[in-house]
Amino acid sequence: MVLKVYADRMSQPSRAVIIFCKMNGIDYEEIKVHISKGQHLTSEFAEINPMKQLPAIVDGRFKLFESHAILIYLACAFPGVADHWYPADVSRRSRIHSVLDWHHSNLRRGAAPYVFNTTIAPVLGRPLNPQAAAEAETILTSSLSKLESFWLKGNGRFLLGGNQPSIADLSLVCEIMQLEVLDEKDRARLLDPHKKVQQWIENTRNATSPHFDEVHKVLMKAKEQLQYQRLKAAKNEGGSYMKKPLPSRM
Repeated sequence: MVLKVYADRMSQPSRAVIIFCKMNGIDYEEIKVHISKGQHLTSEFAEINPMKQLPAIVDGRFKLFESHAILIYLACAFPGVADHWYPADVSRRSRIHSVLDWHHSNLRRGAAPYVFNTTIAPVLGRPLNPQAAAEAETILTSSLSKLESFWLKGNGRFLLGGNQPSIADLSLVCEIMQLEVLDEKDRARLLDPHKKVQQWIENTRNATSPHFDEVHKVLMKAKEQLQYQRLKAAKNEGGSYMKKPLPSRM
């Protein structure tokens, strides 16, 4: 049976799983679950993932959720996946786990709520939360600094000094890519101090071409739409730019 991937491409972990499948020639069926329409909250989807989050997969009778677990499963269960994604060597594999564990409690805790509370919330009919945004920015800034100084230290092009990307690179880059929807000045303020991070993003994009850009098209479309609405709001002397809904939620 063909692997089923339940995903919304506006979801950063969904993008990581889809890019991985494309990069490794894994035959799959992408089943779109629109977060903005609440399709992930239905009782039908709860049969796939009781936590009602994306992504999730079904491989025969086997169901799995949480993107890091999914990436590990795919790397191990499907033949032909290059070793650099999830190395057989236990020490290298464990170091990848350390990055993935760090991601959930650091980078993701900063990036996702910052984008939501500065940009995405009004699209979903929710109020902006400046206090939550400020708290998230502190975590995000610290996480980007740690990426720059520790996880990207050395001469390698990827995390942990690697010369080829791992599942950790893919997961963390897709997380940071959501900053694309921010106001350009805001995004530059956050990323410009981190030249290694910017180069690593480009390295990962190039290493996963053309799938990286193809999977991120929906995000780039949302970015263009938000930029247009900001310009329109500025011309209207401060009118809200969050009137037209985005394709889905981050």
